[in-house]
Amino acid sequence: MSSKKTRILHRQPSSNLAYADKGDGPYIIDQDGKSYIDASGGAAVSCLGHSNSRVTQAIKDQIDNIAFAHTSFFTTEPAEELAEFLSDRAPEGLDYVYFVSGGSEATESALKLARQYFLEKGEKERKYFIARRQSYHGNTLGALSVGGNMWRRQQFEPILIDADHVAPCYPYRDKLPSETDEQYGQRVANELEQHIKEIGAENVIGFMAEPVVGATSGALVPVPGYFKRIREICDQYGILLILDEVMCGMGRTGTLFACEQEGISPDILTTAKGLGAGYQAIGAMLLSNEIYETIVNGSGFFQHGHTYLAHPTACAAALAVQKEIEENNLLENVNAMGKKLEEALLERFGNHPNIGDIRGRGLFWGLELVADRSTKEPLDPALKIHAGIKKHAMDLGLICYPGNGTIDGQNGNHILLAPPFIIEEKHVVEIADKLQKAVESALTDAGIAA
Repeated sequence: MSSKKTRILHRQPSSNLAYADKGDGPYIIDQDGKSYIDASGGAAVSCLGHSNSRVTQAIKDQIDNIAFAHTSFFTTEPAEELAEFLSDRAPEGLDYVYFVSGGSEATESALKLARQYFLEKGEKERKYFIARRQSYHGNTLGALSVGGNMWRRQQFEPILIDADHVAPCYPYRDKLPSETDEQYGQRVANELEQHIKEIGAENVIGFMAEPVVGATSGALVPVPGYFKRIREICDQYGILLILDEVMCGMGRTGTLFACEQEGISPDILTTAKGLGAGYQAIGAMLLSNEIYETIVNGSGFFQHGHTYLAHPTACAAALAVQKEIEENNLLENVNAMGKKLEEALLERFGNHPNIGDIRGRGLFWGLELVADRSTKEPLDPALKIHAGIKKHAMDLGLICYPGNGTIDGQNGNHILLAPPFIIEEKHVVEIADKLQKAVESALTDAGIAA
């Protein structure tokens, strides 16, 4: 750890951060030469690890040509090619792409596009968004408004836009003993319909959700049929379905788009993190032909924009990332190593008294911690067990993503894992072994005997 004076306002200004110096596949190496296996991809970002030569060369080549051109004057070949690549592989009906610099910008773009779409149709009374509790859609004010992460929202509540929230699809906590997974999914999806009726469908713009919930709740996977019912409800009441795949998309769950596994297509889809794999800052909003044509044949202008839209260097990097994944069949490895990771987690934590649930898809896994496995009682928030796990993991050379407030913004803890798509079985073993040690050390520090 460094003792150098910093002029940066870090996330936690009192923290003494190590300096990341080099990358080596799934490892980050600090200035002292210590290696850390990146089992969370930062925040599910670094899907190709930290030293992919194809991507770095694409960045260098683009900078040699032109690093930046403002989109009010020019388009560029990498932006056009990346848009074609994504739209050709996107869920049915998502024919157009809008490039931004990250996930929060993608959410803001989606919210504004959705509102403008209905304005262009003459439905000016539509002003409300509905989303889910314990969700996360970004840290800008609009994104925080639709997000349901209570800890992130609470101090900014007075300046957020008015949005409504319904129950998440959280079977570990909310499914009744008498219900099947399918029955539970239909019940919780129908809460959306009831909410729409209460507000009035004519006042609702859209419903936003993560196909697999990421940072707030730790890889919450929907039950079968849930999202098909959500799609039916949105269609029935004429509102837009906006899916946030910023964290769970671009191959993270085993298919390029997470919603493919639900058998549905949204009207708008947002993506980011794995799109550029951290090699450049980029995000995207994909939109339906219907929305595109409504804007083009209406005002002819999307009233939104940022300086770095469709940044050529970022688009060149993202295109190289996606070609690397596709041409090297890395999604096959995501599924194969995802299965190995699931097995390793079950072996070490399947009967652990303080691990209540192990859930996930592909290389996107969450472990929910509890005080009592039989009652599902959460650990005392004052223990800050997530912070203890992170500290011990870093000491062991493991980067994972522990979180708190899993259940309601205050109670509950989880660990999120999202390792690079390039990992091998030896890396799975290393991740599981180090995580087991970190969890046990943190529980011991907290006075909890396994």
